[in-house]
Amino acid sequence: MPYITTAELAERPGAREIAQTASLPHQMVRDDALMDATLRGLDRSTWTPEQVAVADAALARVQDAVAEAGAVIDGYLVQRGYTLPLVLPAGSTGRSMVTVWARSITRYFLNKDRMTDESKDPVARDYRDALKLLGLLAAGKFSLGADDPAATANTSATDVRFESAPLVFGRAQMRTFR
Repeated sequence: MPYITTAELAERPGAREIAQTASLPHQMVRDDALMDATLRGLDRSTWTPEQVAVADAALARVQDAVAEAGAVIDGYLVQRGYTLPLVLPAGSTGRSMVTVWARSITRYFLNKDRMTDESKDPVARDYRDALKLLGLLAAGKFSLGADDPAATANTSATDVRFESAPLVFGRAQMRTFR
């Protein structure tokens, strides 16, 4: 199971960016609604078969980038000792973080032909940040949150209790001085 779906990519960064970055220069997906429908798996019967074929080719490139991003993430996760594929509950903090990392890495792979200054490019910055956090996770200096399988595996089931002597000046003792 991929760490991010194409429907989640349709939400953010959006169908327009995906259409621009995943299409070949000579076969651009011109209609953002078509790309959105393709990413979400919706009905595309209103478009011509040629337009649908171009959108399907772009979708294949998106799916390849998602698979590559998943492989990069798995490479870091296996260093920490996670069982792959990593399955986290939907809506958990760890799932959200892994999805953000997958989105950043996928966007970077789709934008690899982009001609910008890497130091000022937000796509490159997000990619570097994702790899940095994945490196910290692999080193054990970062956690996926409360439902982190590696963190729960390392904790012991010891129940710690503290006991002390009875109170000298508690309420019950002070009542005798009234």
